Amino acid sequence: MSGAYLAGAAVALGQAPLGWWWVALPALAVLLHRVVNAPRGKGWLAWAGGGGYFSVALAWIVEPFLIEPEVYGWMAPFALVLLAFGLALFWALAAMAARGRVPLLGLMLGLAAVEMARGYVLTGFPWAMIGHVWIGHAPAQLASLIGPGGLTLFTLLGAAGLAALRPVPALAAVALIAVGFGFGLWREGQPLPADREAVLRLVQPNAEQGLKWDPEQARLFFDRQLAFTAEGPRPDLTIWPETAVPYLLEDYPQVGRRIAEAGRGSPVAVGVQRLQGWQFWNSLAVIGPEGVPIASYDKHHLVPFGEYIPFGDRLYDWFGLVAFAAQQGNGYSAGPGPAILDFGGAIGKAVPVICYEAIFPQILRAAPERGDFILQITNDAWFGTWSGPFQHMAQARLRAIEQGLPLIRVANTGVTAVVDARGAVVDSLPFGTAGYLDARLPGALAPTPYARWGEMPVLFLMFGLAVALVLASRRKAA
Repeated sequence: MSGAYLAGAAVALGQAPLGWWWVALPALAVLLHRVVNAPRGKGWLAWAGGGGYFSVALAWIVEPFLIEPEVYGWMAPFALVLLAFGLALFWALAAMAARGRVPLLGLMLGLAAVEMARGYVLTGFPWAMIGHVWIGHAPAQLASLIGPGGLTLFTLLGAAGLAALRPVPALAAVALIAVGFGFGLWREGQPLPADREAVLRLVQPNAEQGLKWDPEQARLFFDRQLAFTAEGPRPDLTIWPETAVPYLLEDYPQVGRRIAEAGRGSPVAVGVQRLQGWQFWNSLAVIGPEGVPIASYDKHHLVPFGEYIPFGDRLYDWFGLVAFAAQQGNGYSAGPGPAILDFGGAIGKAVPVICYEAIFPQILRAAPERGDFILQITNDAWFGTWSGPFQHMAQARLRAIEQGLPLIRVANTGVTAVVDARGAVVDSLPFGTAGYLDARLPGALAPTPYARWGEMPVLFLMFGLAVALVLASRRKAA
C-alpha cells in the first residue's frame, strides 16, 4: 500500500503551483496498473493512492489552524488526514466497482465518475480534480468543450493507455495527449476580442488573517484601501476583496460615504458582511456616488464548518439549539443563488462569485443570464502562501476557459489578477504585497460548447464507454 500512496502523492505534483503534468500522468498510470493487477484488496490500494494524492494536493488545509496555533494547531494533522482519506473513499469506491473482464477500463471510468460526483455530493468539493493538472498548459483549453469532468476523463484515458503496458494502447494514449496539446495550441493562437473601454482598479490590501480583525489593524487596512482607491486617475470601477470592510454599513453609514468619496463618482465594489435582524451574509456591495449600496450579491455556496454548520438551522427549528444556527447570527446565511451585477455602460454585466464559489463550474452555468465577465472577490489569507492560493487561482482560470469569459480576480493576500477569456493571465499584482492594479477589461468570446451544454456531452461519452465496457465483458465471457 505504501507504493500506491507514493504514486498518488506523485500524481498531486501536477496540481498548482508545480503543474508537473509530465510527472502526474505516468504516476497515475502506475497507480492504475497497481490497482488493476492486484490479486486482492483493490479498494484498499485505491484508497491508499487517493490518500497520498489528497494529502499532498490539499496540504494547505492545515493553514487555517495555524493562524492561532496555540488554540487550534493541534487540530491541523487530524484535519488533513481525515479530509485526505475521506475523499480517498471516492477512489476506493471506484476500484471496488471496477469488476468484470476489462477492469482497467472499468477503473478509469469509475474514477472519472466519482471525481465528477465530488463536485456535488454533500454540497460538493471539486478541489484538485485529476484534470486540473492541465491548468496552465495547452490541453486545459479542452475545458471549453468538455469542462473539468471531461478534462479528468481525458487524463484518465491517457493514463489508462500507458497503464495497459501494450504498444497499441500506449500509442493511442500518446496520440490522445498530442491531440489535446494540438487543440489547445490552436485555440490559444486564435484572435481575442478587443478589450472593453472600461478601466478597473483592483485593490489588494495584503491583510494578514491573524491581524485582519484586530481593531487597530483593521482600521489601518481599511484606510489603506481608501488611499489606493483615491490615488491617480479615476477608474470606471474599483474593486476591493472579500470582507474588505470591517464595519457594518447598516450601523455606520459614514463608512459608505468615505468609500464613495474615495471613488470620486465611480462605483466601488467592496466585500462586506451584511446584517439583517440576527442573520449575517458574506456579500459584495456596490457603493454608488451617494455612499449607499446600489447593488449587492450574497454568497450562497458557503463553506461547511467554516462559514456555517450543516443542519444548524434545522437543529434550531427542531430543538431550539442556538449555537449552530445561522439564522441566530452563528455563521453566515446563504444567499438566494447565482446572480448578475449590471454595472452598465462600458463595464457591462458581471457574474459575481465570492471566494470558494469559484471552484464550482455549475454556479456560472446557473447564472440567470450570460455576463460579460466573471468577478471573483476572495480572501486567500486562509490558504497560506504555498499551494492553496495558487490552486484557488488555477481553478478560477479554468472557469474563464469553460465559459469564454474574462475573469477579474481581487484577493486580499492571494493572487489578484486579470485573466482573459481563454484563461491567460493578462496582468497581476505581486503575491503578498499591498497595492492596486489598473487594467482594461478584456473582451468576452462567444459562448463555448461547455457554456451551452454543460456536462451533458461528457455524460453521454461516459455512458458510451460504459456500454462498450459491458459489451467487451460479454464478448470475453463468450
